[in-house]
Amino acid sequence: MLEKGQRLPESGFGKNLQDIHEHGAECDCGHDPSHGGDGHHHEHEHHHDHKEQGAECGCGHDHAHGEHGAECGYGHDQEEHEAGCGCGHDHAHKEHGAGCGCGHDCGGHHDDPGEHEAECGCGHDHAHGEHEAECGCGHDHSHVSGGHDHDHSQKSHRHTATGRRVVFILENLGCAHCAAKMEERIGELPGVEEAVITYATRQLRVTGENPEAYLQEIQRICTSIESQVIVRRRETAPGGREAKTSRKQNGGEILSHQTAAAASTKEAGEKAHNSKEKRELIKILLGAAFFAAALGLGALDLGPLPVLAVYVIAYVILGGEVLLEAARNISHGQLFDENFLMGIATLGAFAIGEYPEAVGVMLFYRMGEYFEHRAVERSRGQIMDAVDMRPEVVNLVLDEKIQVIPAQEAQVGDVLLIRPGDRIPLDGVILEGESRLDTSPITGEPVPMSVTEGDEVTSGCVNTSGQLKIRVEKPLEESMVTRIMESVENAAASKPRIDRFITRFCKVYTPVVVVLALGTAVVPSLITGNWNYWIYTALTFLVMSCPCALVLSVPLAFFSGIGAGSQKGILFKGGVAMEALSRLQVVVMDKTGTVTEGNFRLQQVISTGTYSEEELLGICASCEQHSTHPIAGSIVAAAAQKGLTLEEPVSLEEIAGHGIEAKLSVGTVLCGNQKLMDTHGIRIEGIESKGQGAEVYLSVNGQLTGFFRISDTIKADAEEAVHRLKKMGLHTVMLTGDSRDSAEAVARETGIDQVYAKLLPQDKLRILTEIREQRGAVMFVGDGINDAPVLAGADVGAAMGSGADAAIEAADAVFMTASVESIPQSISIARSASRIAVQNVVFALVIKVAVMILGLAGFANMWMAVFADTGVAMLCVMNSIRILYKK
Repeated sequence: MLEKGQRLPESGFGKNLQDIHEHGAECDCGHDPSHGGDGHHHEHEHHHDHKEQGAECGCGHDHAHGEHGAECGYGHDQEEHEAGCGCGHDHAHKEHGAGCGCGHDCGGHHDDPGEHEAECGCGHDHAHGEHEAECGCGHDHSHVSGGHDHDHSQKSHRHTATGRRVVFILENLGCAHCAAKMEERIGELPGVEEAVITYATRQLRVTGENPEAYLQEIQRICTSIESQVIVRRRETAPGGREAKTSRKQNGGEILSHQTAAAASTKEAGEKAHNSKEKRELIKILLGAAFFAAALGLGALDLGPLPVLAVYVIAYVILGGEVLLEAARNISHGQLFDENFLMGIATLGAFAIGEYPEAVGVMLFYRMGEYFEHRAVERSRGQIMDAVDMRPEVVNLVLDEKIQVIPAQEAQVGDVLLIRPGDRIPLDGVILEGESRLDTSPITGEPVPMSVTEGDEVTSGCVNTSGQLKIRVEKPLEESMVTRIMESVENAAASKPRIDRFITRFCKVYTPVVVVLALGTAVVPSLITGNWNYWIYTALTFLVMSCPCALVLSVPLAFFSGIGAGSQKGILFKGGVAMEALSRLQVVVMDKTGTVTEGNFRLQQVISTGTYSEEELLGICASCEQHSTHPIAGSIVAAAAQKGLTLEEPVSLEEIAGHGIEAKLSVGTVLCGNQKLMDTHGIRIEGIESKGQGAEVYLSVNGQLTGFFRISDTIKADAEEAVHRLKKMGLHTVMLTGDSRDSAEAVARETGIDQVYAKLLPQDKLRILTEIREQRGAVMFVGDGINDAPVLAGADVGAAMGSGADAAIEAADAVFMTASVESIPQSISIARSASRIAVQNVVFALVIKVAVMILGLAGFANMWMAVFADTGVAMLCVMNSIRILYKK
């Protein structure tokens, strides 16, 4: 839980990742500040002594811990440095060199992720520099999407296209199978490197040198496949809202012609869509009325012509558009589409005198299509509503007056009013007021967080109590709510293996069923002479030959899973990542920042002499008060909680790799690790290490007076989360650069099965590879900069949202809550999505095959065939969205 005043986790979306070492020309170290461009650190001839300089380092640059060659001076393991070294500079943590000086084994040099670049050897630029064991494929890599096309170390890589990517919106797209055809043909255009259509969001992503130049050709292709489709470039923020426009002020009035036009266009589009749905429903009802009338006339025995006339009228009302669309598609070379197949089937029924069957099947088909589209729209809306928290308008404070303006017009520096119950619209800082925020829409954390003046707030959170005024720090397109939306849309465009398989399968399925229908009509008829019966049976096959249920249900299942994850603060970077999560055998976790909080707290003060615990704490805190080291900070914080008054040392010396020697009123004080005590001949006897954390010893005038136990805090949900992972049949492992005693103590308390301690980053990658070879697919969860290579090397890499940007970018999933519970939650959602996708495919195929067999046996009719097409598609849609409601 975040404490009052603590910054909300940014999940890597809003943070600036500092360079590992930013020495410029003024460093005077005599080396190239770029580190030679090869990803390796230069050894500076004049090493900076980090601990001795502290805040007075004076070099004016950010430092990567290990590059100073100096020694930290504290008694704990390097892995626990994550909260901050204390040297007064910004560090890429875990980068301590061999001379860390913290008094414990830091494991030597920790690799910077960039160092992997030199090892790759493929000669191309990499997104993170964290090639798994020498990819050598000769392409650029990006792990942002989580989707890849070829296999390296059992983890798929998707090679990012080198051209520009433009997103188009396909309005009126209503057929998933047609979308797959469009995607294939657009991807074949010369100059187009990649084309991906996401049916769930109606987005077309085209990558190439100049994608806009293909707009007319793309429109022609889409219209030739589905005539109602309109292609336009998305000039909007994710999800379809218009991009930010300029704001003009005229006598206090906000003018927004562009926004008004956009709103008008949006409203017109919604009206047109609703009007189309009404027309569809009216035609269905009118056609049903004429169909009922024809059945009634048939019962009155008025002769064949009046009955036939009414059947024809009913058929034209219901099937006229279907036949026209089929004719248009045939003129564009699209033969085996749904309209053509349904037209042939029902006209064939007319030809053999099955008038009620022809009209009834067309009625059932139109009803099925209507409800299928409604189900798709509803499910799409539910998923988008679950993840789209962007505001339409905001309350702008101008001269103590409130102006309601479109959210995209809010600018950095604007002051917004947030009333109780309102959602925080944009990322900002509180200027006035106190309240409690419900952060669960962003982080999944159920406990409200207290905020007050000066605190940063993240868009998407809900203000539950007091009124707030915030200053906008990021516009809408850069705020958290938009970045989450972008993440979901990008994830939806990353297609899992089963989706790509279904696309390939359907290219074969439809022609095979059509050929089978033709064979069924001709061969048995030639043998038996019963042409009517076998033609009718063949027509039922044609009705079922459209694979829409298959093409639609798989991506919708994964899209629902992506939406369900975002509700819980879990951002999946694609269907590929979810598919891989569902097949896991082992979960491997980093310790600091993943299983533990990554902060240090004073756990125990033990007196071994005449001083009381409070006196010992006061003496030690007096020595540590000017250090920003996390160990020192924990001691000073404990003294402040007890209200102790600290003394200013007469003199103070930091001894690299050992600790502090200071002169106080009580005499000469030594504060540090066992090495410091041994150096000064101070004997330590009868003190047993508790394993987790570190001991800081205190001596006064050459006598050991006591010691302090300081350790990182295990996350409150760690034990329960590990237990859930075991119940799911997963083996748990912890990899850490920390000492074995400390690591094993954490493992015992949480129930983790296996521990590897005192590891370097390259050791983690090597051990992870060994675990995969022994046990199968591996997920790695970490948060540090040096975790990026391991995240990229795992079958699934997951990053804690509070961690470093490099780790988050390299990951396939991001846990914005930074909670251990997110690990089993993500696996559960992924398993559900994969299971439902398989259920949909199996269900659709079984029903279709069963109806075909029943048709051959004489027990099925065209009504059952329509159900096997549109009815099954609707059931698959409804099955897909139940992930959103799973507890």
